Amino acid sequence: MISPAFFVEKLRSLDIDFYAGVPDSLLKNICAYISDNIDDRHNIISANEGGAVGLAAGYHLATGRIPVVYMQNSGEGNIINPLASLIDRDVYQIPVLLLIGWRGKPGVHDEPQHVKQGKVTLSLLDTMGVPYLVLSKDETEAASQIETAVDYMKTEGEAFALVVEKDTFNTYKLQHQVAREWEMSREEAIKCVADSLESRDVIVSTTGMISRELFEHRTAKGQGHERDFLTVGSMGHASQIALGIALEQPTRRVWCFDGDGAAIMHLGGMAIVASKAGANYMHVVFNNGAHDSVGGQPTVGLDIDLPAIAKAVGYRHTCSVSTLAELKEALGIMKDQEGPSFLQVCVRKGNRKDLGRPTTTPVENKKALMNFLKQS
Repeated sequence: MISPAFFVEKLRSLDIDFYAGVPDSLLKNICAYISDNIDDRHNIISANEGGAVGLAAGYHLATGRIPVVYMQNSGEGNIINPLASLIDRDVYQIPVLLLIGWRGKPGVHDEPQHVKQGKVTLSLLDTMGVPYLVLSKDETEAASQIETAVDYMKTEGEAFALVVEKDTFNTYKLQHQVAREWEMSREEAIKCVADSLESRDVIVSTTGMISRELFEHRTAKGQGHERDFLTVGSMGHASQIALGIALEQPTRRVWCFDGDGAAIMHLGGMAIVASKAGANYMHVVFNNGAHDSVGGQPTVGLDIDLPAIAKAVGYRHTCSVSTLAELKEALGIMKDQEGPSFLQVCVRKGNRKDLGRPTTTPVENKKALMNFLKQS
């Protein structure tokens, strides 16, 4: 495997030391090393992958140097627009080194949401005309690949991708973390909200730990999962899925269980919710200031005022809580007021080590929810 220090220093020797992107579980070791060893001005965890390409383009315009954009392969979809209409040779011809974690690689077992993306990871790059190499796990060969990529970018002024398989980088633990010890864990907060809901209410939960913890809570209580839509992929879109349901079922409360990283990824969705949603829309953001599912890299979630943003774009009722008592009180108030409502719940980072994954398939989850929506 490759040492994260070796990789970063190899790039530095080639005059590359600017990084932007969205963390990925396959890249968590290299992302952690970058966070600990590259200053905040030269390592920006962006709202989404397309924004990271924009940051990279601006950096190149200001310096003439090559930037790095890192992402999970699911982020390829978010970069297609700036890849084709900003940095392409037919437009501004800007070189960017793409570092892409290859989830769902064919032949390697992975979660359902990664299977299709894994199949098309390389073909998408081919379609976009981006040359690539699958990064070797041997440092000598990897160094040669990096040199090939940099030579190409300097000569052609175009993007080049290094695709990263599972277990490519050696383990590295993030050292410089500022943990805020809120009273509640995310799982405790999810249980509290879920248990307060009425029998006809439904939940749309965002990708990652939130859906996994909600699923396990239902299982532990002997409940079915028909009231919950577990958004196992499509990070950042849970609020819009919930909105689509809420608009068509106005007599039923629809709850969006969101995360700070997911909400920030497509923050403009909140404005659409506020302008279209009715009294039955309840938006809960469990905010721990981290991309918890992919290594705990920080978000700006606790550095900005999400309830104030929600209020400014038109949510009728907004609130922030950080204790169990405050959460219970806030839930009581929300149920007595017309939405759309926004509740921020500040929670600790981390999760149980034995946390499982949903045992139903996405299609089974969809069918169960649709039947529930028809019958109740």
